[in-house]
Amino acid sequence: MLNINNLHVATLDGKKILNGVNLHIGAGEVHAIMGPNGSGKSTLANVIAGQENYEITAGSITYNGKNLLDMEADERACAGIFLAFQYPVEIPGVSNLYFLKAAVNAKRAYEGKGEMDAMEFYELLQQRMKTVKMNDSFLSRPVNVGFSGGEKKRNEIMQMSVLEPRLAVLDETDSGLDIDALRVVSDGVNALRDPARSFLVITHYQRLLDYIVPDYVHVLVNGEIVESGDKNLALELEAKGYADFRGEETGAARSA
Repeated sequence: MLNINNLHVATLDGKKILNGVNLHIGAGEVHAIMGPNGSGKSTLANVIAGQENYEITAGSITYNGKNLLDMEADERACAGIFLAFQYPVEIPGVSNLYFLKAAVNAKRAYEGKGEMDAMEFYELLQQRMKTVKMNDSFLSRPVNVGFSGGEKKRNEIMQMSVLEPRLAVLDETDSGLDIDALRVVSDGVNALRDPARSFLVITHYQRLLDYIVPDYVHVLVNGEIVESGDKNLALELEAKGYADFRGEETGAARSA
């Protein structure tokens, strides 16, 4: 589904962020990327989604056989890529209902389909809102305006479930969530797991991966994936931190 080969990325003023990232995500797989602050995790998510504040200096990304870097952000979204932001954006004056209807119909137009029937769309919303414990009042409210942190994250997962992407990138979706909100958000993600749908979960903490269990875990340090493994790698990181991968000594001497 997604192939990233030797990806090098810098800011527009030339600061290097990603230094040769290689990653393959197959259909139906859940991959987690963990790493310290400043390692390039969010940059990778933003580049996949098509944000323009970066320069690709080398490497390639293909998505379902197509050159992803040739696609604009809106085309990537219509083709099935979804990014859940670490800090969801507020859109004053645009209701959730209008936003979702416009997004769904834009995707359908890209696929050569007509607009979704109003009743069918409403029934879909009702079903998806139940998954993340949201009620009808959210539909008339401006997107994320006045929402709590947990409500913003649940709203994004609801958007994702309505749009049914092929590849969902979750950028620190657990940030700022208490344990109850984390469970609700995780349940919403797990309800969408499917042999044809893949996830890239970016997080600092192993606790999210107790609820969204990954097939693969990757450690990103200084813009490079320095280690890959199964879910047990996340447990190792929780216990030891990133010092081993940075070449640092921990407080306890590594003389043993």
